[in-house]
Amino acid sequence: MANEFQIDINKILKLLPHRYPILLVDRVLELDPRVRIKALKNVSANEPYFQGHFPDYPVMPGVLILESLAQASALLAFSEQTEDDSLYFFAGIDNARFKKVVTPGDQLILNAEVDRYKSGIWKFKAFATVGNDIVCQADLLCAIRKREE
Repeated sequence: MANEFQIDINKILKLLPHRYPILLVDRVLELDPRVRIKALKNVSANEPYFQGHFPDYPVMPGVLILESLAQASALLAFSEQTEDDSLYFFAGIDNARFKKVVTPGDQLILNAEVDRYKSGIWKFKAFATVGNDIVCQADLLCAIRKREE
């Protein structure tokens, strides 16, 4: 996979354990393994969380923007992963900032760069944009662990 720069939804489904309604990455636009990733999340009005957040002014919850960034980061970490029995977990979020709201019809561009990797723990610098505007940024700490049987 190291030579592939774009990843479609079929490959994303093979790499991530997430499924609807929590799968929050639609396509990988750019990938430089162990360095950086740029991915896309199309924000659709029919997503279930918009029914309650908020009925008269639908806004994508900030925690789901962070989850989108974490899933893109997982794809970056898994881009060279060879073990099929691994899961990827949040270990921490630092310096999270939300700068603008994300609403139905937006295309959320998810960017992450590897800051550090040691002993199965990844640290990423991540940010999401809509158009030319940064809507969210955070430092993400994530861990790869084998599935327990």
